[in-house]
Amino acid sequence: MDIETLKSRGAADQILADATIPELPNHYRGKVRDNYDLPDGRRIIVASDRLSAFDRILAAIPYKGQVLTQTARFWFEATADICPNHVLDYPDPNVVIGKRLDILPVEIVVRDYLAGSTGTSVLTLYKAGKREMYGVTLPDGLRANAKLPQTIITPTSKAFDGAHDEPLTPEEIVGKGLLTAAQWQTLSDYALALFARGREIAATRGLILVDTKYEFGTDADGRIVLADEIHTPDSSRYWLAKSYEARLAAGEPPESFDKDFVRNWVAARCDPYNDPIPEIPEDLVLETAAVYIRAFETITGRKFEFPPQGEAPLARIRRNLASCFQTA
Repeated sequence: MDIETLKSRGAADQILADATIPELPNHYRGKVRDNYDLPDGRRIIVASDRLSAFDRILAAIPYKGQVLTQTARFWFEATADICPNHVLDYPDPNVVIGKRLDILPVEIVVRDYLAGSTGTSVLTLYKAGKREMYGVTLPDGLRANAKLPQTIITPTSKAFDGAHDEPLTPEEIVGKGLLTAAQWQTLSDYALALFARGREIAATRGLILVDTKYEFGTDADGRIVLADEIHTPDSSRYWLAKSYEARLAAGEPPESFDKDFVRNWVAARCDPYNDPIPEIPEDLVLETAAVYIRAFETITGRKFEFPPQGEAPLARIRRNLASCFQTA
């Protein structure tokens, strides 16, 4: 996939920046997704093309929402035998209709490598001299981006109202009443099994599944159910397996799906937390779209199916969701 192909398809006119649908009730707009809760217990989740970074929206990337929805669909279907998930239907390439869940207050990240750049990542903590984290003890002498001695779960609290995620241990999760001991056991068993399946399938695509985030909730019957997204380019880190060993030996960062063109471009030109965002060149936006599409095709082994030209994404989504208007 290249930007000339995207230009020939009029990709710049196929952007879904806003997914407001007045006919649907209980609208909640997240950074990337627009959610609607129907009276019958279903939740409509529309993945927009918004690109979020630095706690703000930088741009909208053509087809990004479709890539995220369809990548998650691939993985939900590939892991349905491991644990229940929230999916009920896919009425549109950008839309999933799922069960409305009570989201559990612990975010789960499973990690196989000493990697990451956030304040809660194992690499950041390890570089700061910590060896005990998340209820796990790591040995001295590990290299950045090296395989961990074993797959680990690094849970954090879910931050609200501008607070920051905080690392948790299993003992703290149960002791603070965030989850029961039985819920934590189920959650951790599901997370490790999902990751193992993801690692296995990714390896057949020439990819290393490095780490990933999972979100779980409980349904009306109290069952723990996988929610949100799974193993997408936004929720997971993938490296290219063929060059990993050589780059690790050379002390170079592993090759990955570099989607940060826009983020890096903005950060080089302003203080992205405080300054106005400069106008982002179209070619930069389209190059990011091409990376997302290549990521989808590599991860899933499937050809990306462009939506029909000539209809705006929001108009198509409204048409495909028309049957939901009557139940709203």
